[in-house]
Amino acid sequence: MDRTADHPMTTPDGDGTTSPDTTPPGTAAPGTTPPAEEPDPLGHLLEVLDLRPVDGPGPRGEDDVFEGDSVLGPAPRAYGGQVLAQAIIAAARTVPPGRLIHSLHGYFLREGSLEAPIGFAVERLRDGRSFSARRSHAMQFGRPILSMIASFQEEQPGFELTTPMPDGVPAPGDVPSAVEELEGADDRARTFWAEQSAFDLRHVGGSLYLPRDPSAGEPAHTQLVWMKARRPIGSDDQMLHRAMLAFACDQIMLEPALRAAGRSWQEVGGGKVPLASLDHAMWWHRDVRADEWLLYVQGAASAQGGRALGHARVYKQDGTLVASMGQEGMMRLPG
Repeated sequence: MDRTADHPMTTPDGDGTTSPDTTPPGTAAPGTTPPAEEPDPLGHLLEVLDLRPVDGPGPRGEDDVFEGDSVLGPAPRAYGGQVLAQAIIAAARTVPPGRLIHSLHGYFLREGSLEAPIGFAVERLRDGRSFSARRSHAMQFGRPILSMIASFQEEQPGFELTTPMPDGVPAPGDVPSAVEELEGADDRARTFWAEQSAFDLRHVGGSLYLPRDPSAGEPAHTQLVWMKARRPIGSDDQMLHRAMLAFACDQIMLEPALRAAGRSWQEVGGGKVPLASLDHAMWWHRDVRADEWLLYVQGAASAQGGRALGHARVYKQDGTLVASMGQEGMMRLPG
C-alpha cells in the first residue's frame, strides 16, 4: 500500500510525540473534523465515527483498514472514548450481517494526537456459526495507540437474568445538568461540558466539575449519573448506538475513585492529579439507544499503586440493564 508521509500509520520525522496544544478554543486542529458553523457537537461526533475505508493491507497484513478524524475534547489530545468507539465501528464493518458487538477489552497504549487522522487496522480472528471475533489496532505515526479485541454475536434466545436498578433514583429532569452546575464558571472545562460535549450529563448529588466542598463530609466511592445524547441521533443502527455508549462512558468511568479521593476534574486538568485510562472492558446485554436517558450506577472497587478500578452498570429508565463495564486507570495521588 502506498502511504503518504502524513498517513496515520506512517512514522513522521521526529519521535511522534504529541505537540503542545496551540489550537485556539472553538477551532479544529489539523487532524480533527471542523465543527459546523452552528454548534452541533453530536453531528460532529457522528461524522467522526463514519470512518473512511483505506486500501489495504494494514501494517501487519490486515485486509481491512480505515481512518478517521478526532473531535475536540477537554484535553489537548484525542479522547480515548472516541478512539475506542471508532475501533468498534471499524471491527463491526468486517463481520457478517446481523452480528452485534457483545463484549470488548481494549488497552490504551499511547496518547492520540489531534494533529493527524487515526488509522484502524482490523484482524479477522474467527467467524463461527453464531460468533465472530475481531482485533482492531488504532495507529498513528506508525505506532499503536489502542489495541482492542471484540466479540460479535447473532441474536439468539436464552435464559434471562438481570440485577435490578436501584430504587428511589431521582428522574433526570430533577437533576441539574452540567450547564446548570457550571453556570458562571469561566474556563475551558465549562466551555466543553456546557457547550461542546455531545452528551447531557447529570450527576445525582453533584458532579466533580468544581472543587469539592470540604464540609460535605466523607467522600463516597459510588455515584449515579444520568446521560444521553443532546438530541435525537436519527438512526436506528444498533451498532452505532453501542459504539456511542462506549464513547460516552469513558468520560466518567474513573470518577468514583476520583470522588473517593476528594478530588475534582479541575485538579486533573490543572495537573495536580495525573489521570489516564489504561484499559477498558465492556459487555452489552441488550439493545440500547444513546439518545435516551441511561442511568450509570457506578463504583470504585479498588485504588492502589497509582492505579484505580472503576465499574458501572447501565440501565434504561424502565430498569432494563443494557450494559456493564469496567475500567482501570492511572491515578497518581500521595498515599
